[in-house]
Amino acid sequence: MAKSSQPVSVVTGGAGFLGSHLVDRLLAEGHRVIAIDNLITGNTANIGHLAGNEKFQFIKHNVSNFIFLPDEKIDYVFHFASPASPIDYLELPIPTLKVGALGTHNTLGLAKDKNASFILASTSEVYGDPLEHPQKEDYWGNVNPIGPRGVYDEAKRFAEAITMAYHRYHRVDTKIVRIFNTYGPRMRLRDGRAAPAFIGQTLSGQPLSVFGDGS
Repeated sequence: MAKSSQPVSVVTGGAGFLGSHLVDRLLAEGHRVIAIDNLITGNTANIGHLAGNEKFQFIKHNVSNFIFLPDEKIDYVFHFASPASPIDYLELPIPTLKVGALGTHNTLGLAKDKNASFILASTSEVYGDPLEHPQKEDYWGNVNPIGPRGVYDEAKRFAEAITMAYHRYHRVDTKIVRIFNTYGPRMRLRDGRAAPAFIGQTLSGQPLSVFGDGS
């Protein structure tokens, strides 16, 4: 598909930590961006600096429900919507599973309808508790599907599976990115993940929490 001179990108989870930085990058590269977020873990403060930007549009919407953009010509769909912090997905197990399943189905459907490229933000958690370090792409993981963390792991594993199904069956142009530990501006210090925990403890002069024997 030939992309337009000013590409139009949809970013789900666009008010989240990663999604908001992606929005900034796309705008800097000349895209017009439609950010969609239901704000259960995202925050409008992450995109407040974009108020008044004519190339940016924010839609408050849960992508687990149908996405209705009938008049838009869309070139790229970036599916970044999901609770990603252990604190969040343990408190929101059903929404986490729904955005991985229904949300991915709906965003893939949008990409198919618009003949757009689709990019899925996946995670290292698809490997579960891996027995191989580092993990190669042909390693399939060691996952407990019924454990408390399984809601996030399985949501992303399903998201990858349906993404590949749309690629093989409907010929949608898809990409999957398995993102590992990220940190930076707009990330909550009390996020439940290692990097912000270490940074927060260091800034407050507390000892660093090390799980296991440190080896």
